[in-house]
Amino acid sequence: MSDPKFEVQMLHDRVMIKVEKDAGERRSTSGIVIPATVEQANRLVWGEVCGVGHHVRTVKVGDRVLFHPGDQYEVEIQGENYLVMRERDLHAVANERPEHGTGLYL
Repeated sequence: MSDPKFEVQMLHDRVMIKVEKDAGERRSTSGIVIPATVEQANRLVWGEVCGVGHHVRTVKVGDRVLFHPGDQYEVEIQGENYLVMRERDLHAVANERPEHGTGLYL
């Protein structure tokens, strides 16, 4: 007998985010190689929104969002790690909707 499958639905103003994997080492704008082992304490990261609660107003599933990964709740679902946070903890959203943008593109 197999276990039943349950769909995860986010509640209230919560957002579920899949953190983008770092590509390993990266380069600064001047060409200096920064090893993957170097961590920056206040570095914000990008992730993809995988689920939103009913009271989330500014992001939707599929948007890329900028946030601080520290002090967030982490959950593993089917072998993948996700972060769960409040919508107000997001710093920016990158999507195809051209509303109130900065003029910068990813």
